[in-house]
Amino acid sequence: MSQNAREAILDAAKTAAQTHGYNGINFRSIGAVVGIKNASIYYHFRSKADLGAAVAERYWQDAAKVLHDIREANPEPQRCLTMYPSIFRTSLENGNRLCLVSFMAAEYEDLPEPVKDQVKKFAEINIEWLTQVLAAAGSASEERCKARARAIYAAVAGAQLVARSRGDIALFDELIGSYAAAGLISMDLSA
Repeated sequence: MSQNAREAILDAAKTAAQTHGYNGINFRSIGAVVGIKNASIYYHFRSKADLGAAVAERYWQDAAKVLHDIREANPEPQRCLTMYPSIFRTSLENGNRLCLVSFMAAEYEDLPEPVKDQVKKFAEINIEWLTQVLAAAGSASEERCKARARAIYAAVAGAQLVARSRGDIALFDELIGSYAAAGLISMDLSA
């Protein structure tokens, strides 16, 4: 099987997981989307757990690249913070989907260990990036920056969940605006 088939499998599994969570990763359905027999998926992935872990790993790697690119293009830390919610908004713009890892995190107790590891990694890279951006202002300790980073990550992921449940991307924007007005998404760590 070609590398293109592997990529198509990963793309189909990503869409399934963003729409239905880890339980949405179904070899039969993915095979139908890709146009291959579901047994052919085993050529690339030994099990659903392997496929789920590969999809989640690719997802956090893609997010890490987007975060890196935001930071590279925007030397001003406040601009980076302002842009951060856009990585979650993109999923809503794409068929009212949820962040793949947020969906899987909701199923955390039922996930195989390799998938859990990748879910944790996504949260870690987001929180680490936010911590670095907040620390760039130099106005607070790393511990304080990390606490704020966790709050921002949780708030933005939560805003996405609420907006998705209403099918209303404007609600996401409204929530993010209220976080900014309240000082959560700012360099002011006293807020």
